[in-house]
Amino acid sequence: MVTLWQHRSLLRQFTARQIEARNRGSLLGMTWAFLNPLLMLGLYTFIFSVVFPGQFGDGPEQPKYALVIFGGLICYHLMADVLATAPGMITSNPNFVKKVVFPLEILPAAVVGASLFHLLVSVGLFLVGALVLGHTFTLHALWLPLILLPLLLLALGMGWMLSALGVFLRDLQQIMGFLNLILLYASCIFFPPARVAELVPAVWSVLRFNPLLQTIELVRQTVLWGHAPELGVLAYTTACGLVCFVAGYAFFRATRPAFADVV
Repeated sequence: MVTLWQHRSLLRQFTARQIEARNRGSLLGMTWAFLNPLLMLGLYTFIFSVVFPGQFGDGPEQPKYALVIFGGLICYHLMADVLATAPGMITSNPNFVKKVVFPLEILPAAVVGASLFHLLVSVGLFLVGALVLGHTFTLHALWLPLILLPLLLLALGMGWMLSALGVFLRDLQQIMGFLNLILLYASCIFFPPARVAELVPAVWSVLRFNPLLQTIELVRQTVLWGHAPELGVLAYTTACGLVCFVAGYAFFRATRPAFADVV
């Protein structure tokens, strides 16, 4: 974290570069950063409100099914973007690897920064869309930044770890698409965790330790259901985020001296 703060100007530059790279060459440019989540929210609203109407849980006062799914996908896409991009971040920048003084920790952190930018855009559209669809927020929605902070730490830790592993295991980037698909369903985006616990308790005994799943549930609990977050669960996601952050950074620093020989 000290390295990121010392080179915060460089981090901002590389983050901006990552954001611009996603839309480079397109006619609408940065407009897609706002248009993509807006189109996705509109699509889910139409599909799950008109074509396949339903609700996520029991009870008469359930939020729109589309909002529940979109709220989960916002968190999922942050992790999915990092997992898909990080393994090739060091190998795709060999010139920086050869420079001893260049802080390579910036490269994976910039990936997370770009994903965070898109997350914030999606969260803004999600909140506005919820109001348009008639949802009423409670004061418990103010917990949202504290709920998302551990997810950011988790993403940073995974970014550092995967970018380091990607230097030595080039096939890692090829399987991340499949692993992201597993993560999608292991995070209970489209169905309530209670259903998994009821139908396949053996699977739930493993899935319940997924910090992304628990983060998504906290978001739904506070923003959509209007309940206070379970502090024990929030403590667990925070612990996971901190452990992954420290472990990922330590692994990156330990393996960095060998990058130049492999790249």
